[in-house]
Amino acid sequence: MKKPILIDGKLIAQTIKNEIKAEVSKLLDSGKRPPHLVAVLVGNDGASLSYVKSKEKQSKEVGFTSSLYKFPENITEKEFLETLDFLNNDSEVDGYIVQLPLPKHIDTKKVIAHVDPQKDVDGFHPANAGRMLLSMPSYLPATPYGIVTLIERNGIETSGKNCVVLGRSDIVGTPMAVLMSRKGMDCTVTLCHSKTQNLKEICKQADILIAAIGKPHFVTEDMVKEGATVIDVGIHRIEDNSEKGYYVTGDVDYEKVAPHCSYITPVPGGVGPMTIVSLLSNTLKAYKKEVYK
Repeated sequence: MKKPILIDGKLIAQTIKNEIKAEVSKLLDSGKRPPHLVAVLVGNDGASLSYVKSKEKQSKEVGFTSSLYKFPENITEKEFLETLDFLNNDSEVDGYIVQLPLPKHIDTKKVIAHVDPQKDVDGFHPANAGRMLLSMPSYLPATPYGIVTLIERNGIETSGKNCVVLGRSDIVGTPMAVLMSRKGMDCTVTLCHSKTQNLKEICKQADILIAAIGKPHFVTEDMVKEGATVIDVGIHRIEDNSEKGYYVTGDVDYEKVAPHCSYITPVPGGVGPMTIVSLLSNTLKAYKKEVYK
């Protein structure tokens, strides 16, 4: 049995960051301002703070201007939407993200719809979702965008292949199914979820299996076709007796599944690093007005 090829998200993300940095350097050399990415954060959620901190660090690494608008948990919805209005109208801001989840008293769907689609580098606005569905230029959601990039940069064959996507979230699963089926990727896609019957049999037919189900070690070796490509979107902290007190794992039972794969993403170090770099790519597109001309 052949050893699988690890899809190194860290390496590819760094390569793309180097490409972006080189392009920003040329912009600065020609006397232009750097791209500006803003994050909007409410409250003190640890995971959200960590993500925003990493975004700021990586933005600065490629030469972007990076700003953070941080608000207390009790900010009113009206005040929050007024902040978005300000960002929508600020010509010095190219793109911004609203870090989710938001407090329950703020309507997330209303907030997403309030973001200027031309600055929606998260790719969540209904206008960008619709443009993606119609194969028009759009800002793609960062994680699906990153997965497509991983597949393309590893030269993995997709045309005519069976792709199974586990999970139907608006952020990953549903857009992932759309992207894998459209021209350029040309997969035949099955989108599975908690109500899918014969799930194991369906997964077993996949040439490309994308696991975004949100359950640790959900994908087991008896669900994977020999020679399949497996993309693991999940990331979970499991408590143990180690010095850290936990270990990080994905939606796939990596140790048992990997020997059956031709390609597989590790967790951590696979899909994760691609999410922020995809956000940076979207911001550069927004700066250059490549999507909404």
